[in-house]
Amino acid sequence: MKQKIICTAAAIALAGPALGHHSDAALRMNAVNTFEGIVTEYTLRNPHSYFVVETTNEAGEPLSWEVQMGSALSMSRRGWNADTLALGDYVVVGLHSARDGRHYGLLNSLVKENVPISYERLAAPSIKASTTTLEGVWTVDRANLPPDFPEGLDVLMERELTLTDKGQAAHAAFSQDSLENPELSCITKPTPGGLVYTDRYPLEIEFINREQVIMIRVQYFDQERTVYMDGREHPPADQRTHEGHSIGSWDRDTLIVDTANFADDRSPYQNGVPSGAQKHVVERYTLREDGTSLILTFTLEDSEYIEGLMTHTRDLRYSPHIEMTPFDCDLEATRRYLPTPSS
Repeated sequence: MKQKIICTAAAIALAGPALGHHSDAALRMNAVNTFEGIVTEYTLRNPHSYFVVETTNEAGEPLSWEVQMGSALSMSRRGWNADTLALGDYVVVGLHSARDGRHYGLLNSLVKENVPISYERLAAPSIKASTTTLEGVWTVDRANLPPDFPEGLDVLMERELTLTDKGQAAHAAFSQDSLENPELSCITKPTPGGLVYTDRYPLEIEFINREQVIMIRVQYFDQERTVYMDGREHPPADQRTHEGHSIGSWDRDTLIVDTANFADDRSPYQNGVPSGAQKHVVERYTLREDGTSLILTFTLEDSEYIEGLMTHTRDLRYSPHIEMTPFDCDLEATRRYLPTPSS
């Protein structure tokens, strides 16, 4: 059972989009390590699924490779289920291995019993539904994303944000491999993080008129926000919460959501740029005339860490056929990639 390293552009092209909730900086994304062996563990969890392969090194000594994949939800959208792998299966694996030399990596390709197992996202069902309201479930139509769309919240924010000196220093000092990383405690990425993840996970809008609130939920990490529609103002600046305080209003047919009073967060954008008391997000939701999609635009500002405004716009397709099943972040799975066990 020999191993080899492939370092070619073609090998990189075989990889699917990054599926992790942390940066890929600790992985050799420009190289593919190929090996063969026997599956000894297989688990589908959120935010990461894993399988373990027993193989041998070039000296014939036994070793185990730990292979990271996407969340159970994202893997199901690639056609994977509990029966895709079984203990004892013979497999040939291509992965992007850890830079620190561990026998750990991100899946690039898989062949089981001489049959390739697809790791590509399945085509979305050709369902064209329409509605007359913003209520319902919405997802990004990935087929309509621009060719330069960045895969991952961290990549988008690296491209779009201009940092203050304080933001640059915090970014440089951050380590994904420490409990400073909020998601290692199954904590959501506050707005606009969940909005960006609609390219992979659905968003749900619910009107609760009797309480004069609108609920906005994103399946990723079971994020839920309450938007108060009763005309109230934001509370005093010292009353801050993780998801912030959201108030809403209507400009004709456009829902405007204004969110402030965010608690401090060490890495809300997946890249170590923090957010704090100056953070302010404004979202606008407008239903298109044919009712099949809505336009979501948000602006982000946080003068403590970010210079100027970031504005981002995307289309969300009405998707009533998609269920908002629980994400149920698994604490062991979210920390498994760490080089050493976390307390």
